[in-house]
Amino acid sequence: MNFKTLEDLDVEGKTVLLRADLNVPMKNNTVTDTVRIDRLKPTIKYLRKRKAKIIIISHYGRPPGKRVFDMSMGFIAPVLQKRWNVPVSFSPDTIGCHVKDSIAQLPPKSVVLLENARFYKGEKANDDKFAQELAQLADVYVNDAFSTSHRAHASMLGVTKYLPCAAGLLLQAELNALNKALDNPERPILAVAGGSKVSTKLDVLTNLIEKVDYLVLGGGMANTFLYAQGVPMGKSLCEKDMADTALKIMEKAKKVGCEVILPQDVVVTGDLKEGAFSSIVDVNDISSSSMAVDIGPKSVKFIKERISLAKTVVWNGPLGVFEIKPFDNGTNRVARFVGKQTKDGKCTSVAGGGDTVAALDNARTGKKFSYISTAGGAFLEWLEGKDLPAITPLLKDKNQKSRRCRKAA
Repeated sequence: MNFKTLEDLDVEGKTVLLRADLNVPMKNNTVTDTVRIDRLKPTIKYLRKRKAKIIIISHYGRPPGKRVFDMSMGFIAPVLQKRWNVPVSFSPDTIGCHVKDSIAQLPPKSVVLLENARFYKGEKANDDKFAQELAQLADVYVNDAFSTSHRAHASMLGVTKYLPCAAGLLLQAELNALNKALDNPERPILAVAGGSKVSTKLDVLTNLIEKVDYLVLGGGMANTFLYAQGVPMGKSLCEKDMADTALKIMEKAKKVGCEVILPQDVVVTGDLKEGAFSSIVDVNDISSSSMAVDIGPKSVKFIKERISLAKTVVWNGPLGVFEIKPFDNGTNRVARFVGKQTKDGKCTSVAGGGDTVAALDNARTGKKFSYISTAGGAFLEWLEGKDLPAITPLLKDKNQKSRRCRKAA
């Protein structure tokens, strides 16, 4: 993708409307994960160095187009100030003449956080009037929120009609990493797709088999594929009604030269709880009273052998019930091997979506991957091969498709 970056945008002394994703996890009124905040710091530093006023707009939670007290963005301003070590003020409103006037009075290098964009119905509706009111607050627009770039909302898409726009440093890094991993990868390329259901990742699997050389399946998704091949799955999580679909995916993968890798052995238990008795069995030996909850050592060994051949690894989803020990062992061992291969310069690795970040954090290997995306839905839509609405306006060539590369024949 050839997209506009901050170097293409004149921000010197300008007022910048910066779209961020500050929908951060909270517990007991405390932000429990500051990764999204910390990753914004380079863009903030870049803009302040150029004496720009920075007007940050984001969302928090899912308010129904009206004010919800406990979804106000006010709590996060002091957190931003502490993490970035710069003064950050808060505006209790998002649009209006009073907001515009107060911004106009601010000195250069000021940072202001606007109230929750989703307090306004015009945000999710991509209402043109709401987008215009947002645009009136600034001279230029910067998108630094890949994780919401699959949303055609006013603060993501509508505002780009009225302001010069570009990708922030975080979005730039994300797009470059994703492009390198799947749209312009060094081959062979291996993808790990885990999780509970085939039905929720059908488009992901369909797109991946067209692009990758090896596709490793794990979790309940793998159970469905095994069941489709006649393997008794006992009480395992399994979508029996997706068996025909699984077979069609396998058949198509064979035609396009993608090797689908399923578990050879699994960890089984009769009680899904920490400390429960478990054993390792061949996939063909799962009893009617057992459930498969993780991949076994033979599977781990085979997957590692395939990873050792790969120059690029894309990871989405755990290979087992990683939330309950020791059923995180398979995911941990494979993830650590990818981390080691990456650290040794043998492959490029990109991961993201759903429980992936938590699974890699649990394996204590996330920092060894080339890039970890904090995006959920946007990362999945990228894996599905879809164009993301908020990315298209950033392309230098408006006729360019943001996702067009396919696996070579």
